[in-house]
Amino acid sequence: MTPFKQTRDTAFLRERAKEVRIEILKMLNLAGSGHTGGSLSAADIVTALYYCKMRHNPFNPDWQERDRFILSKGHAAPLLYVVLALTGYFDMAVLSTLRKIGSPLQGHPSSKLLKGVEVSTGSLGQGLSIANGLAMGLRIKGLSSRVYCLLGDGEIQEGQVWEAAMTASHYRTANLCAIVDNNGLQIDGRCAEVMKVDPIAEKWAAFGWNTLEIDGHNMDEILSAFDRAEQINDKPTVIVAKTTKGKGSSIFEDKVQYHGVAPTRDELEFALKELQGNG
Repeated sequence: MTPFKQTRDTAFLRERAKEVRIEILKMLNLAGSGHTGGSLSAADIVTALYYCKMRHNPFNPDWQERDRFILSKGHAAPLLYVVLALTGYFDMAVLSTLRKIGSPLQGHPSSKLLKGVEVSTGSLGQGLSIANGLAMGLRIKGLSSRVYCLLGDGEIQEGQVWEAAMTASHYRTANLCAIVDNNGLQIDGRCAEVMKVDPIAEKWAAFGWNTLEIDGHNMDEILSAFDRAEQINDKPTVIVAKTTKGKGSSIFEDKVQYHGVAPTRDELEFALKELQGNG
């Protein structure tokens, strides 16, 4: 385990994202269940937030001036759990208890069971509304804290997302940044076939958001987008991050069957060799 530190060193951040992917696959294999594809696709984004952009303190999770992260696509809980463990919120050994009875690491994140989880999520479409409330509350309190909300592209088929998008635009919650993990797949197939969501950026722009489009696996682009979001003071920002579901191993990449299926032992060993062999 690499000691936690915050930095803008993109080479370091890429290595941490690789470490995150390795630990996700190991814990999913041990649990025998969980969501592989969407956890791996957003690993670079969440690594950038916790290791560089967000103000947070693993030793004081309730620090009032912290930035808040809402995992609206709650099925990607393995990603959040690994990043929290690697940055020091709890012992790495707890990762082996994923989805076990009595474990704080349930299939979807629970704020009652685990420090570092801001709110319980999993019912898709609700996270952005919660993020709105947090962002407005922080502004009322006069705090400069920011709120980051990660959504899936399949998730934005939910009507509540667009009600929340209107609300954020209306109240000009400039301290709110949404990120769409645009990997093109959802549990039942390709988003374009289940319920078309494109053009994503144009839709958010029409709702009055500052809209950015990036390669969600390019650390320089990720950090630059978060920087640009911080400079906007009159509207919320959405970052549409083009990603690959299952990013990190050819076994899982862009394959819908690994949306909610854990890797077998053989698949894990193959994937780890690929990850450990790539820069």
